[in-house]
Amino acid sequence: MFIPLRDENPSGKFGFVNVALILANIFVFFYEITLPPHALKVFEMANAMVPARIPDSLTGHGSLELALLPLVTSMFLHAGLAHIVGNMLFLWIFGDNVEAAFGHLWYLLFYFVCGVGAGLVHIAFNLGSHIPALGASGAISGVLGAYIVLEPQNRILCLIFIFVVRVPAAIVLGVWFILQFLSGIGSLGTSVNGGVAVWAHIGGVLLGLFIALTAKRR
Repeated sequence: MFIPLRDENPSGKFGFVNVALILANIFVFFYEITLPPHALKVFEMANAMVPARIPDSLTGHGSLELALLPLVTSMFLHAGLAHIVGNMLFLWIFGDNVEAAFGHLWYLLFYFVCGVGAGLVHIAFNLGSHIPALGASGAISGVLGAYIVLEPQNRILCLIFIFVVRVPAAIVLGVWFILQFLSGIGSLGTSVNGGVAVWAHIGGVLLGLFIALTAKRR
């Protein structure tokens, strides 16, 4: 187990968009926890991503618009305190460097493209599932993929068990991706159990890698 604490080469620029995304997620989370249990369930079911709604809508059993809109809205929902703290920690550490490299508006577009793309990958591997998926981790995985391309030699201060060590970003994020990939492979052929949407993480990272490599070549 490792927990990234900070990177040792901050961008030097204020990540306006990154901070705004973090604040938006926190605002929605605080709204969620103010809702009574039944209202919270209704709110999450309306805005979380439910893979089975896509094929259902194509066969006339629902609106395609309402099935696709949660690809965006689900990115601002979280299932609990640990969920949002973990996601926002990763976004805070890695997002500012990617924003500095892409520019504010392009970073915002990049974030949403990765989030929606990651959601579509999750749907593709769980097409018949009625279990709602939520969280910003798909989009944040895209940010991590871009960070590997843009700042592979940056050292990340990590808490590993009880030790604080400096590890190159490529190793930290590479190990994380390998674990996600192995988990995704292990889930093939099994029923969805409502756990971590690993294929959204994998799709987000690959999309982030592709976009960052394309941008870097230009």
